[in-house]
Amino acid sequence: MADGAPSAHPLSPHLQIWRWTVTMAASITHRATGLALYAGAALLALWFASAALGPQAYGVAAGVVSSLPGRIILFGFCWALCFHALNGLRHLYWDTGRGLAPRMATMTAWLVYVASIAIAAAIFAAALS
Repeated sequence: MADGAPSAHPLSPHLQIWRWTVTMAASITHRATGLALYAGAALLALWFASAALGPQAYGVAAGVVSSLPGRIILFGFCWALCFHALNGLRHLYWDTGRGLAPRMATMTAWLVYVASIAIAAAIFAAALS
């Protein structure tokens, strides 16, 4: 290795070595939803700004939000918020030293996915009614 030749093996575990699990996916999704919430907060700020600029600007924003792509983005933002909050509660539970066994961690990861979709769908249905 002193001559600068590349190593024949990775220095740390690589994604090609690990088998995908729901707990791994939940960890990655938690990070991704955190990023999505920043983008959603920026869009929310634009919506507030359009309301402050008057009826014409708000009409444009309302048209974008009520379109199919706008509703898909809104649902995604709602789901990201639900997932990130529920998974954050899961992490708080782990901070007590409980729920860390592989079987329990897998079960709670699935629960976070299912509950976040159900809660987001309920919120979205209530908002559209």
